[in-house]
Amino acid sequence: MMRLRGDVPSFSILVLCFLALSFTLGATSTLQQDEVHTLKDIAKRFGKNWNFNVDPCSREGGWVTPSSPQVQCDCSFANDTVCHVVSISLERNYLSGTIPPQWGSMKFINISLLGNRLTGPIPPELGNITTLVYLNLESNQFSGSLPPELGNLVQLQRMLLTSNNFTGGLPETFARLTALKELRIGGNEFSGKIPNFIKSWTSLQKLVIQGSGLSGPIPTQISYLKNLTDLRISDLNGPDSPFPPLDNMTNLNRLILRSCNINGTLPQYLGKMTQLRSLDLSYNKLSGEIPSTFYGLRDMHQLLLTGNLLSGLVHKWIREANYPVDLSYNNFSIRDLGTCQNEKLNLFQSSLMGNNSGTFSCLANIPCPETWYDLHINCGGNLVNVGANKKYDDDSIEAGQAGFNQLRRANWAVRNTGEFLDSDRANYFTTSTSGLAMANAELYMNARVSSDSMTYYGFCMGNGKYAVNLHFAEIMFSADETYYSLGKRVFDIYIQGELVLKDFDIVKEAGGVRKVVIKKFTAFVTTNNLAIHLYWAGKGTTAIPFRSAYGPLISAISVDLEKGSGIPKGAVIAIVAAGVIVAILVFALIWWRYCLGQKNLLAREIKIDLQTGLFTLRQIKEATNNFDIAFKIGEGGFGPVYKGILSDGRRIAVKKLSSQSMQGNQLDEEDNTHISTRIVGTYGYITPEYAMHGYLTDKADIYSFGIIALEIVSGRSNAAKLWVKEECFSLLDWSRALKGKGNLMVLVDPRLGADFNEEEVMVMINVALLCTHSTPTLRPTMSSIVNMLEGRTVVQEATSDRKEVLEAMRRYYRQIESNEISETQSLNPSFSIDETATSTSSAKDLYPVNLDSSYWTKRDS
Repeated sequence: MMRLRGDVPSFSILVLCFLALSFTLGATSTLQQDEVHTLKDIAKRFGKNWNFNVDPCSREGGWVTPSSPQVQCDCSFANDTVCHVVSISLERNYLSGTIPPQWGSMKFINISLLGNRLTGPIPPELGNITTLVYLNLESNQFSGSLPPELGNLVQLQRMLLTSNNFTGGLPETFARLTALKELRIGGNEFSGKIPNFIKSWTSLQKLVIQGSGLSGPIPTQISYLKNLTDLRISDLNGPDSPFPPLDNMTNLNRLILRSCNINGTLPQYLGKMTQLRSLDLSYNKLSGEIPSTFYGLRDMHQLLLTGNLLSGLVHKWIREANYPVDLSYNNFSIRDLGTCQNEKLNLFQSSLMGNNSGTFSCLANIPCPETWYDLHINCGGNLVNVGANKKYDDDSIEAGQAGFNQLRRANWAVRNTGEFLDSDRANYFTTSTSGLAMANAELYMNARVSSDSMTYYGFCMGNGKYAVNLHFAEIMFSADETYYSLGKRVFDIYIQGELVLKDFDIVKEAGGVRKVVIKKFTAFVTTNNLAIHLYWAGKGTTAIPFRSAYGPLISAISVDLEKGSGIPKGAVIAIVAAGVIVAILVFALIWWRYCLGQKNLLAREIKIDLQTGLFTLRQIKEATNNFDIAFKIGEGGFGPVYKGILSDGRRIAVKKLSSQSMQGNQLDEEDNTHISTRIVGTYGYITPEYAMHGYLTDKADIYSFGIIALEIVSGRSNAAKLWVKEECFSLLDWSRALKGKGNLMVLVDPRLGADFNEEEVMVMINVALLCTHSTPTLRPTMSSIVNMLEGRTVVQEATSDRKEVLEAMRRYYRQIESNEISETQSLNPSFSIDETATSTSSAKDLYPVNLDSSYWTKRDS
């Protein structure tokens, strides 16, 4: 049985957990006595103060709260004379323990354990409750991987797992949860990517993946979720990616894609989503202008585009919008706007335009009346005197969803972004308490709070080294044994744009609630500005003690110049001058290297950042777990190939030369030449000039890459033996034939069905055909291949090979397949490509050596 204890406040909003209790019926009581005994046992275990002097099904005597009944009954049995308990409340308590596996034998409809202290993994037996419609495990301390058996809950409509410690990936079996309408998995420690099988959840209306631990990019299969009204994804690790395809989601009411590494421009179609009320695309890498279609978003509640690379004018309709708009930290042109401060429009640091006043960009027209060397703020509170000489400035003004507040007679400002979600409470941006027993308690009785992020800016400050003290005390959670004490607040701290503290937990650092913790940092001010940024990355609890009790919280800020650290004005000028000189030298070097020093095609095309180096045998053994068989990913003529992970996280492939293979000894000996009388390699993947003529060029691997690309697209092998009964002699030959007929899409693996991007497939095929041209000089370089596949350059049109070349290749491969030629006949001139064209090409020899080398004698002997 589960060890549970706790108490329930009378005003709890209760979501019910069906227990479906079935016992022997009686004839004299409304509720059967065995069920009454069961309720008494539950009351004793859970600390429920139920009055058993009245019938539990009567909804009298404390059996019902103002919001919902403590126990629900079904009294339709035995001609409406017998009742059975069908649900009781377990939500928002102080319960501890684990979920009993025995629950798997029950016929629950709803399970809600929101806001307790439950631990351990989810029992796989819960997957047996096929009647389950609602599962809420939010705001507990559950851990471990999600059991694949939960995929059996095919009637499940709502699954809420937010704010726990779950790990691992989402099981593939979850593809069967096609009845899901709401899924929340944020605030966990999952790993892996957002899975492609989300396309199966076509009934989904709300999807929340904030601070989940999963990586991006957001899969294109999300476009299948046409019924979504609320989509929230934030804080994804992973590579940069374009904006996900959401044009089918015409019912979206809220869209949050914050800090997801999204690049490119804002889609025009977002402005045509007439149901959209909240749009947050902050902290991505979006560029370009705000589309004119956004003018149609007139009924919005908020538009947050903070921390991108957006540019262009801030149009009049944006300036006159009747809802909060945050454009801070972008590249907009704001010359005509004058000031950062606006009731609903936040333009702070929204432009990279230069200024000479020592202020942030949109304050460039405001001169500094004096230079400050300290900063003291009572965050969220009134003016406070601490000690004899320190005054902490008033910061009690309420900031809005995109607020920017600057006091006229102070050298600082505060910016706030975001709104508290899923709450019927009004937005709040300060909080307060009383009765604190601590030194300087007046600093901690008030605090500023934000749903997403807030930033304190100091400007007109003297340059130098500063001691930054950030004061915290958790005053929104209680210290008693109720669910009010179970909240967990987690956020990140940045100073001068640098992350100085990740996953900061006030209660954990201070050793409890209503206790002080002061975090000390050092900041260097070199341009008269100081920025302290607090950011919520989707972690911690979001529903206890009530929904919207989350986000960064700070009590006070103290910044003081360290003695003797001021930078003289002359030194500042020297530093700036040195910086300008360095910038000029760097620019000149780059210009020389990339404009004058590039004299061949390959050097001009290299635009990718290669990570190369030498590795010791010890490093390679550690990366491959001493060449563990589980790490083996393939084997070729040279020997087996292993995957590996270096200590810095880089993934590598390692080929271990086999002692049985002669290939390694042969395409590694210094006296080898570009012409070989013995062909080494796998037929179907080696180039025609090498297979039929013995020439090895630096475009050989390009050809092999093209073959592999065709195999990936088609799901078929290029091996000649598989094509004996076909009219074509290889996959490549078939591809060329289809291109001639204008029907390349026939190549696509039929097992994909319609689940692929036709444009991407065509790029892949055309690149592959370029790579497999019979003439080496007409094949692209690997760098240009990467550029074409990533969409940075247009795919060139592949020219057709000559008919006589293709016919020679057909005869050659067919004779190989039928064993009509031997290894020593592989250089038969009748199968040779035009020797003049090949031998006089500009292709470079990989191993140019003296043809008189004794290698030939040694090898043939």
